Amino acid sequence: MMEKTIFKIKQMDCPSEENLIRLKLDGILGIEKLDFDIPHRLLTVHHSGHIEEIENSVLELKLGGKKISSEHSSPIDLQKDTIQKKLLWAVLAINFAFFLIEMATGLISKSMGLVADSLDMLADSFVYGISLFAVGGTIILKNKIAKVAGYFQITLAVVGIAEVLRRFFGTEKLPDFSTMVFVSILALIANGICLYLLQKTKGKEEAHIKASLIFTSNDVIINLGVIAAGFLVNLLNSNKPDLIIGTIVFIIVIRGAIRILKIGK
Repeated sequence: MMEKTIFKIKQMDCPSEENLIRLKLDGILGIEKLDFDIPHRLLTVHHSGHIEEIENSVLELKLGGKKISSEHSSPIDLQKDTIQKKLLWAVLAINFAFFLIEMATGLISKSMGLVADSLDMLADSFVYGISLFAVGGTIILKNKIAKVAGYFQITLAVVGIAEVLRRFFGTEKLPDFSTMVFVSILALIANGICLYLLQKTKGKEEAHIKASLIFTSNDVIINLGVIAAGFLVNLLNSNKPDLIIGTIVFIIVIRGAIRILKIGK
């Protein structure tokens, strides 16, 4: 008998929490579909049995989850849209490609803003990658991948913040203004293409596509921040704007990594 259980998730205010919940519940027998209502912080689980395991998994994430109702429901349409899956693979590929591009150019141009933005791209790639690779995989394997991804991101971000502090109190050559702006504009165009593809799909109203749209929109904001920092570096003849935007993005990356680590618990 198909059931529909609704949870109130107090701390589910962005796509990061949605992806964490998807990964945490992936592999539990009986779950047929997850519906997310981020604005109202509601999660609807369509399942057959196993409600205790589902509820415990939600509570383990410590996102303020609470079951508010459970009732019988009608059979649901489980048809998978392969086009949407290919689209998400494309978004993952673009994010990972620009992780490599921004990391390389950030190191060469001595821009911590570009380096930090590259890690943000990597963080998105991890979230999409874990979700896609975990399909059909074991919970143990999924947890191991999540732990490796989370600790790897935190390590890189902490090293990045340490480098920001060294440059802030030391005497360091100014980041290359033209490289910062040029590469960030390319990243901005890439994210714009991702937004166009995501909005073009017929499933744009579905939760996981909405999540991808918000992820990419956030990336656009960060790209604009790095571009602004580049202009300020040139205008003020100071590396401080680059260090400030780098620190902000590193903190965002650490916050996301901590959430990914919750999956492996």
